Amino acid sequence: MFTTKHRSFWNCGRRIGLHVVRATQTPLRSVVRSRTYLKLNPTIASVLQPPVVAKPPKGSTDSTNSTEDTITITVNGFLRSVRRQKNISSAAIGDSAKSTEGTITVNGFVRSVRRHKNICFAAIGDGSNNEPLQVVLTPAQAEKSVCLQPPSPPLSIGASITIEGILQPSPEGKQQPSEFLADNLQVLEETDPQPRQRDIGPETDQETSRQTYPLQKKYQTPEYLRTIPHLRSRTPFNSSLLRLRSRSIGILGKYFEKKEIWQTHPPIITSSDCEGAGEVFTVSARQATPKANIAQPGRQDEHFFRSPKYLTVSSQLHLEALAQSVGRVWALSPTFRAEGSDTSRHLSEFYMLEAELSFVSELPDIMDLVEDLLKHLCGKLSGFNVREELIHAARTGDSRREGDATLSESILKRRWESLLRISVQGVEQMWPRITYAQALQHLEEAVASKRAKFEHPLGWSLGLQSEHEKFLAQDIGKGAPIFITDYPREIKAFYMAPSPTLRSNQGPVPQGPTVACFDLLMPDIGEVAGGSMREHRLPELLDSMRRFNMTKPRLSSLTDEHPIAPDEDLGSLKWYAELRRWGSVPHGGFGLGFDRFLGYLSGVPSVRDVATFPRWPGRCDC
Repeated sequence: MFTTKHRSFWNCGRRIGLHVVRATQTPLRSVVRSRTYLKLNPTIASVLQPPVVAKPPKGSTDSTNSTEDTITITVNGFLRSVRRQKNISSAAIGDSAKSTEGTITVNGFVRSVRRHKNICFAAIGDGSNNEPLQVVLTPAQAEKSVCLQPPSPPLSIGASITIEGILQPSPEGKQQPSEFLADNLQVLEETDPQPRQRDIGPETDQETSRQTYPLQKKYQTPEYLRTIPHLRSRTPFNSSLLRLRSRSIGILGKYFEKKEIWQTHPPIITSSDCEGAGEVFTVSARQATPKANIAQPGRQDEHFFRSPKYLTVSSQLHLEALAQSVGRVWALSPTFRAEGSDTSRHLSEFYMLEAELSFVSELPDIMDLVEDLLKHLCGKLSGFNVREELIHAARTGDSRREGDATLSESILKRRWESLLRISVQGVEQMWPRITYAQALQHLEEAVASKRAKFEHPLGWSLGLQSEHEKFLAQDIGKGAPIFITDYPREIKAFYMAPSPTLRSNQGPVPQGPTVACFDLLMPDIGEVAGGSMREHRLPELLDSMRRFNMTKPRLSSLTDEHPIAPDEDLGSLKWYAELRRWGSVPHGGFGLGFDRFLGYLSGVPSVRDVATFPRWPGRCDC
């Protein structure tokens, strides 16, 4: 039970929703809420009752400036109280700051400081939401003064502070609905406490110290923020991305748990290249220690794992093994690609959401799961404040440049609405699904009718480029995601099962063998997910491996009591083939680019600005 009385103001609650204030160490998300707070939190709204007038304490005198009503409510087991206080102006700061009754404690970082002759304002944030808390200070509190106990350095942007005080409604006409009257302030750590000597002057040393902090209150370009990845998460929008990531992971975990799809932790170091493209990072020890029993003692080139190993490019192969144990599994883990793609859609390290389902024999079952999963995720995220923050906030930095607001908000709203895909009658609509042959025909017709012009050529075995994917999602999906199925066999991975025979009324006839796979395309960014039925029959899998030149002639020196292929060496994929040898079932799965999808939801055009510590060719700063 809390022993300290917690207060916020009923007037504020009527204007922007209830300001719930916890005892000490109060998160700012409990102090500052958006206008949609009550709509998004019916539990809080349902417990509110009209204020009950509290009896004035003995010996007190009635005054217009001290009239207040107090009620106490309980929310989720926590004691709350709400105080309504009338006619408090900035002139009463001194008397209010001296009061210790009902004070609360707030921890955070200074985002900005405005100094005036008789009063100072500081914007404080702790990353719990985008809206800062305005703190009203005296000049002595904002500047270094020996009168403060303990003595405190001057406030500067980025400094970490602890404040004790009370919350009150802002005067009429102010932008923020409430402000915090500081009674006691302590600077925990100042920014740049020892500025560079060459910048210190006789009169400007203090101001120079404040301005060396890299994140000043101004627009920060994405390119600049990428140079300080260890600090950029402190900006309001980037902290929103962290909360979006955390909320999404929590929702996904509950979704899979309800469907009894079990979370697993596949390895990061692997012996094989899942995609077969050769774009892998090789793992090696920094100082290899020779073993005592090797044939040539003293060799320094001995592999740590006796053979080359790599950072995984996909957890799919290991998930297939685990799926045959518990039926259905999923994982959210980092993957690595050593490709030289220097684009806004690619990273060298990124997170993949992958799932494998046993006893699934048809590709539409996998697509149904992907569509239901993403719609469920977006629907649940819509109930959190982070969605509104992302829609109305600047894409980067602490402020929005003129002209960006309307465009960004309209695009983001359309994206969220198209993902849910609810018709006017309230009936849920499925995302469009077309075959690769149909997609290619649609693109060729668009070029012939001069509705589109592409830089990259079209062809059966050339695949779809990013510009083709974006056009298809916009033209066919009408702003909603679309599935493209049955790609040519030669441009897909070796483990994919062949497509079932298509009927004559299912569109144009493919120009060659196809596999039962799909790519999920979204407007503006293209592919975000892909999946397929896996080849679960051993002879057919071996034929596919031979077709992709993934087998080698068996050497006579190699010994294997029970070889899968007597004349062939399957190398590092022998264990994968044995999953079919020792019993297998029809199964399939998918992989979703987690960072790319979060970028789509948040309106961030480059995946480098979504990953917490991005790595791409030539850059791995920390």
